[in-house]
Amino acid sequence: MADAPAIDVDALAGAVRSGDRRALARAITLVESTREDHRAQAAELVEALLPFTGGAVRAGISGAPGAGKSTFIEALGVHVGDAGHRVAVLAVDPSSTRTGGSILGDKTRMEMLSRRPDAFIRPSPTGGTLGGVARRTREAMLLCEAAGFDVVFVETVGVGQSEVAVAAMVDIFVLLLAPGAGDELQGVKRGIVELADLVVVNKADGDFEAAARHTAADYANALHLMRAQGGWTPRVLLASALTGLGVDGVWDAIEEHQQLVLASGERDRRRAGQARDWMWSEVTETLLERLRRDRGVAALIAPLERDVEAGKISPAAAAQRLLSTLAEG
Repeated sequence: MADAPAIDVDALAGAVRSGDRRALARAITLVESTREDHRAQAAELVEALLPFTGGAVRAGISGAPGAGKSTFIEALGVHVGDAGHRVAVLAVDPSSTRTGGSILGDKTRMEMLSRRPDAFIRPSPTGGTLGGVARRTREAMLLCEAAGFDVVFVETVGVGQSEVAVAAMVDIFVLLLAPGAGDELQGVKRGIVELADLVVVNKADGDFEAAARHTAADYANALHLMRAQGGWTPRVLLASALTGLGVDGVWDAIEEHQQLVLASGERDRRRAGQARDWMWSEVTETLLERLRRDRGVAALIAPLERDVEAGKISPAAAAQRLLSTLAEG
């Protein structure tokens, strides 16, 4: 098969900077690629665009399936767009274990928002990344900022460690709940609730309104003891993506949070820490990739796994053997 044509990184960076959405999509495809030559070009692209990033509101939105995340994000995105902002949505889909492809298809589910010229929606399969957040979501977020999008929403699948992962890359973490979720409050991990800067009880309309208010009261009590950070105290809001009720209030709260953390310096401190953690995450992922690709290591993996399972060697000793082989190679 013929080699793919070389990518003109400078031209692509210029097109992204001009706000070309097709160029932005190509750029994100590049940073998501696992090819070694693409990884080098992706790093060059992100480095070139880095001076033009950092100006957007970064908001993570998570919640269990059934909370109505995509419908809510679309309603919020339309409202924010009407207010004069350019909105990017990075909707992280779970990957099919059989094909590796995206399952949820958020672009289809956000049809109204996707038609707007001031919006950009990018569904990205996780590719098996721990926690349900695509490994390259951070880079995609920077590319969206360089393209002039001043609000970036990151939607996660809302399972496992996804809440923790998304909270580590955004300015504000929004936890979306369905009415009745308050009845299961004791079953929710305390750490996930503590991550929330804002809790939104969605579907607060019609027959669900009373249940939504009950849920909001339960979570308001749970958040009451949370410590304020950067001048911000976590709060609970009611909303309905279907009717539009409370959607403006959610955006007002996000803006208020942004103003407070900017004024206190908390946002800059948080982003600096996130950048440092990102560096070490890259180190870890890159080392794992090198381990998997190394032929000497590959030859040892199966027999070492059998020995570990049989109790002939400790997991720690087996790990050291693999790492020593990589270092010697």
